[in-house]
Amino acid sequence: MRKFSVFAIALTAGVAFGAQARAQNEVHIAVVGPMTGQYASFGAQFKAGADKALADINGAGGVLGKKLKMTIGDDACDPKQAVAVANKLAGEKVAFVAGHFCSGSSIPASKVYEEEGIIQISPASTNPKFTDEGGPNVFRVCGRDDQQGSVAGAYLAKNYGSKNVAIIHDKTAYGKGLADETKKAMNAAGKKEALYEAITAGEKDYTALVTKLKKEKIDVLYLGGYHTEAGLIVRQMRDQGMKTQLISGDALVTQEYWSITGKAGEGTLMTFSPDPRKNPAAAELVKQFKAAGVNPEGYVLYTYAAIQTWKQAVEKAGSFDPGKVIKALNSLEFSTAIGKFRFNKKGDPNLPPYAFYEWKNGTYNQIN
Repeated sequence: MRKFSVFAIALTAGVAFGAQARAQNEVHIAVVGPMTGQYASFGAQFKAGADKALADINGAGGVLGKKLKMTIGDDACDPKQAVAVANKLAGEKVAFVAGHFCSGSSIPASKVYEEEGIIQISPASTNPKFTDEGGPNVFRVCGRDDQQGSVAGAYLAKNYGSKNVAIIHDKTAYGKGLADETKKAMNAAGKKEALYEAITAGEKDYTALVTKLKKEKIDVLYLGGYHTEAGLIVRQMRDQGMKTQLISGDALVTQEYWSITGKAGEGTLMTFSPDPRKNPAAAELVKQFKAAGVNPEGYVLYTYAAIQTWKQAVEKAGSFDPGKVIKALNSLEFSTAIGKFRFNKKGDPNLPPYAFYEWKNGTYNQIN
């Protein structure tokens, strides 16, 4: 059941904001993600999706006759910086935040948005705690790691039942959460891991880990973590002559992964939602992105969809008042770039389940 206590207190401030916003000819929103740092490629995806959504919406007359004004927030996937950005946006009286990317940033930032009466829709934060523990203002348009881990764990048990499987994570909310959900599902399917360990995100040398994997004769390495560490690990495994299969999650859906690995990344498997670029509902939009020189990979279309979702809810509510918009978010079926969906009581969408992808010849494609 979703919490309303703190958010109800913030509605007075939200209503005051609404009056101020209506007195002007624009509405202030924000998109927040890692615009700098080692995960900046995902911040670039967020910005590309948000820029296009803003241009399309404003070009069609805005929202309830108001043009959208957007702030780009940079949290660098750092929880403390995420809270600072959230407080800054609250001071600017934003009506809506599309963000954050890393679950470790979205979760603490969501507490600020709840207190300040700001609606948050994340395009990419997959840790279950984000919506399980979030207030009524918290939503996401992506899947959850218990869903993703369930698919990955079942796949590992079915396809590598006789192999030595190692599971490692990077200690982040996303990485550890995904690794643990995958381990739980794999164990439930009757497969026990040969090794379970943690690494430190941001390191450049994983020689000690790779040496241990080689000693333990690991056939399959499942990583709960991001593309930078995954790329370095697979490259260092190949340098030591290891043919170990690397499998990971949706944080590898960036072309930067291949930039790190080169041919060493060939055959890497990962889970991600059904590729939105191939969704008929997004065909024209994808064409427009490509014509502008933008590959709408990863979370580009998810960010576009998050802003679409908020816009449709505002129009249904006939108001920017957060309480009324939340009511619309909980009742509507949304028609977006990633397809049609509704939110459940937690704020999660009823989108199709995760699928497996393979990196091959410098790109990734769905294999099931």
